[in-house]
Amino acid sequence: MRLDEFDYHLPEELIALRPARPRPASRLLVAGPAEMHDSQVERLGDWLHPGDLLVLNDTRVIPARLTGRRDRPGGAGATIEATLVGVTAGGLWRALARPGKRLAVGDRIDFGPLAAEVRAKDGAEVVLAFDREGAAFEAALAQAGEVPLPPYIASRRAADAQDRDDYQTVFARRPGAVAAPTASLHFDDGLLADLAARGVATTRLTLHVGAGTFLPVKAETVEAHRMHAEWGEIGERAVEAIRATRAAGGRVIPVGTTALRLIETAAATGEIRPWTGETDIFIRPGYRFRAADGLMTNFHLPKSTLLMLVSALMGIERIRAIYAHAIAARYRFFSYGDSSLLLPGGATTRR
Repeated sequence: MRLDEFDYHLPEELIALRPARPRPASRLLVAGPAEMHDSQVERLGDWLHPGDLLVLNDTRVIPARLTGRRDRPGGAGATIEATLVGVTAGGLWRALARPGKRLAVGDRIDFGPLAAEVRAKDGAEVVLAFDREGAAFEAALAQAGEVPLPPYIASRRAADAQDRDDYQTVFARRPGAVAAPTASLHFDDGLLADLAARGVATTRLTLHVGAGTFLPVKAETVEAHRMHAEWGEIGERAVEAIRATRAAGGRVIPVGTTALRLIETAAATGEIRPWTGETDIFIRPGYRFRAADGLMTNFHLPKSTLLMLVSALMGIERIRAIYAHAIAARYRFFSYGDSSLLLPGGATTRR
């Protein structure tokens, strides 16, 4: 498959720079294999059945963007920007540094309440050892760091205090992500209570979204692309909820591509099992889904792996039609934009 098969033109004014308020006020495009319905996230329960299961990602976005000064004996203090992208097995942090050419192994970077030593370097990627651990590190990072907004937002405006709330889900628990599971940003406590009252269950897993989610696909063919790896964990409780839902005839619907990628990783052998580790699963047309029956997700960038994922779920031509409708109907796109509910088995309202 050629990369340009996943391209489309999006008017710039449809790129959302701020989220809707309240969160469930976002629009929701509900699509099956043959029909489409314009709705709202606050009416999500109208499109789900009692016994369906929503799978939520409880990762917490950290303020991963840091600005500091290089502290090298006898050298000038160059300004360094570093975006944390993940923790190593030894507790060090991988980061993308800019300008990376100004750093060498052994350099110290002063980030104000935090300091770090460069332990390894490969181009713009460095490995940092911070001078604090645990709760002390998290508290200092909260002071020193900024919300790592997606590049297409950061190029248009600076992050501010409002983003600290807006770019975090209401059920975020486990810190480690440098990007939000954006489909989950539409939920608030009221919507979760409404779904529970309708008999729609929820369960949680963790996948720490990495900066690689924003990297463009540079290969000319889809098959030549290599996915970035992200750490995730799905426990026994979530696995049992998924098994019980399927056994009772309910639908398993991940909220966000991150949750979908993790449950499909855990079901790679054909039966879903508890799983912990790094996944680089690449879901593209031709993939056979083993755990997910649908997906709630925002609208994705052209030529992105996430657009390939939804094309695998619904079909390339169907996704083209869905996106064409969303553009014509002036839906808001990307991380702070509107959402879709993709149901390859068909979309039927309860009302």
